[in-house]
Amino acid sequence: MTQFDKRNISMMMDFYEMTMANGYFHDKDMGRKVVFDVFYRSNPDEGGFAIFAGLEQVIEFVENMSFSEEDVEYFRQQNLFSEEFLSYLRDFRFQGDIYAFPEGTVMYPDEPVLTVVASLIDAQLVETAILAQINHQSLIATKARRIVRAAGDRAVSDFGARRAHNMDAATYGARAAYIGGVVGTATVSAGQMFDIPVSGTMAHSWVMFYGDEFEAFKRYAEVYPDATVLLVDTYDVIHSGIPNAIRVSREVLEPMGKRLKAIRIDSGDLAYLSKKVRKMLDEAGLTDCRIVVSNSLDEFTITSLLNQGACIDSFGVGERLITAKSQPVFGAVYKLSAIGTEEGFLPRIKVSENVEKITNPGMKDVYRVYDQDGHAVADLLAICGESVDMSRPYRYVDPQKPWKNRYFEGFTAKNIRKQYVRDGKRVEELPSLHEIRDYVKYQLDHEIWQEEQRFENPHRHYLDMTPDYYDLKMSLLHETRKQHG
Repeated sequence: MTQFDKRNISMMMDFYEMTMANGYFHDKDMGRKVVFDVFYRSNPDEGGFAIFAGLEQVIEFVENMSFSEEDVEYFRQQNLFSEEFLSYLRDFRFQGDIYAFPEGTVMYPDEPVLTVVASLIDAQLVETAILAQINHQSLIATKARRIVRAAGDRAVSDFGARRAHNMDAATYGARAAYIGGVVGTATVSAGQMFDIPVSGTMAHSWVMFYGDEFEAFKRYAEVYPDATVLLVDTYDVIHSGIPNAIRVSREVLEPMGKRLKAIRIDSGDLAYLSKKVRKMLDEAGLTDCRIVVSNSLDEFTITSLLNQGACIDSFGVGERLITAKSQPVFGAVYKLSAIGTEEGFLPRIKVSENVEKITNPGMKDVYRVYDQDGHAVADLLAICGESVDMSRPYRYVDPQKPWKNRYFEGFTAKNIRKQYVRDGKRVEELPSLHEIRDYVKYQLDHEIWQEEQRFENPHRHYLDMTPDYYDLKMSLLHETRKQHG
């Protein structure tokens, strides 16, 4: 098998999902419904929020999940599975339900951003694929937003493909970065698949091939007179690169009635060089020529450059974006929260010595609570279907200070989850990637407190509970402790 053979990504699972599925198959309760929640416990980089991404790929996965004869034969060779179960796999299709936040939603720790309601086997087999998509794309989208915020009104582009962990990470990482706010990507596969604007000019090898830097710039300008961007740091930015770029502008582009669009610097002291280069370009009459920089950038180096007065118009960000280098693990988990019975769903709770690992049980709704100015002040967990009426003062529980009587007064609340899949089929139209990106920007510009968007010591977004939901959780905790000590 080669990398160009058609892959069946239904096989992208942890092996224990298949061993458990085989066990469930031989259990009389194999058709019993269960509820699994996807949530995460802390924001990347100690930030104030994260961005939910990857939902579209999750839905595509469950809609197309199936096992070929080759897949079934592979499982047979493991000598663990019954022939009845292997026969069952041949006709397998996911037939569960999925509820989730809209893709691009600003999200916070411990709230169920996606919920699977399905039979034991269906719910178990999709675990790894769901987590892989959401963990990766949410991580990159969140990192991209931090970098875009640091850049302010300067454009940020994704230059990360060659530093990504593999080809899929480059392609889907570019998608997530676009959701997070970058203006485009250098990754062609992502541009083709997702209609993301693509850009690219030259590498140092172009200049090195021609030997003479002026000749290299001249040839490039002749081929791309309307989009000439010259990489000026192959030899010496100040004494060679910029003088040759200015010469090409005067001798090649201007006689054609064209302008030098930009120069790019990929090494050295970017703050110092950009200021020197800006002065040289302006003195040559190239005040409209933009300065693009790259080279191991992230939100911290960009903030430092701008604080030093660097004359930079846009940033190309690679490895530290596409790998989320400062914190390369998102940490979303997939936990059982309820089991179906004839009367409904019976809540389940995971108890741990670590308080932060105690789960929120049962089928839940998540409400976002807004003040009179439209700012999101908190999220609120409620029992699924529970009425949340804020037309009058509404009592809620802060789980960290449950002894206090607290009320929302003059506020509004919106259930922010939707059902996207019913019986294995999509039931909600998905937005375009551009609409998801705009949705992220709208939330951060209009709904999410600026204090939550600080890089250092951000304001904590509160996750509160309705009194009924809090009582449900506490009763389960007491019952569990009574049974298990």
